[in-house]
Amino acid sequence: MVLVSQAELVKSAIAGQVVSFPTDTVPALAVRPDRAAALYQVKQRPSTKPLILMAAEWSDLIPYIQGTTAELASWQQIAQVYFPGAVTLVLPASDLVPQAMNPTSSGTIGVRVPNLPLRREILRQTKPMATTSANLSGSETLVITSAIAKTFPQVTILQDATPQQPQGSGLPSTVVQWQAESWSVLRQGSVNFQT
Repeated sequence: MVLVSQAELVKSAIAGQVVSFPTDTVPALAVRPDRAAALYQVKQRPSTKPLILMAAEWSDLIPYIQGTTAELASWQQIAQVYFPGAVTLVLPASDLVPQAMNPTSSGTIGVRVPNLPLRREILRQTKPMATTSANLSGSETLVITSAIAKTFPQVTILQDATPQQPQGSGLPSTVVQWQAESWSVLRQGSVNFQT
């Protein structure tokens, strides 16, 4: 069990280690995008399930997506409404997105900005991170720091003042995908998405 301060967590993340911290939805496992394969190993996650790229600001995510000028303007309008917040936008991926983040080679990437200022400060320092929920694949999502520490002893975890209390809303983000110039809801989460 490795429980650390925010400063130590940032150092570990920048060094390429898998870390865990709360978000506005459920706690995340996170790692640098170029080390995304480590998340699949730690979580025992099937390679058919892509990861989410989480960042402090919409502007940090723009290099990782690609679209026409009109599409980028449209996506930015949506981002202004839903970011920061519990919505993940699945958009066409740029060449900056490592294949390990989406092994199915679908050419897309899910992007999100959490609505939790202290955690956005972590992401401001680490830059965008590959993320997934803190649980073993197929198991219930863990929302209590002590349970995450017990399940993932090899992961560096943000020290929490209330390790026995649930972190975040406990509800996953709403996932919406841009296809054929319109949005479709892939997973209904805590936010009712409307354009």
